[in-house]
Amino acid sequence: MNLMTDELKQQMPALYSQEHEGDPLARVKFFTPWAGWTWYGIEFDGEDLFFGFVDGLDAELGYFSLAELETIQGPGGLRIERDLYFQPTPLSKLNGRQLSVD
Repeated sequence: MNLMTDELKQQMPALYSQEHEGDPLARVKFFTPWAGWTWYGIEFDGEDLFFGFVDGLDAELGYFSLAELETIQGPGGLRIERDLYFQPTPLSKLNGRQLSVD
């Protein structure tokens, strides 16, 4: 699966452009089909680096790499997938968590 299409790259806000948004939108969702990890992209540098929300062992905002996501391999050769049906969602509404984004 191609994790980032050219169309998605064009739709993603640039890094640091959403800093002053009270409740920025996550525009892309990646997940492990074999574990409970999910990455939500809010901003993208156009090449490799995302800023977003990572829900794994902990739930946190931070940076993650597209190249790293593409190299992760799970049991039986499973790979990270992009949720093809994900709709842009405010950060405060992700995974039913009430996050503080101030």
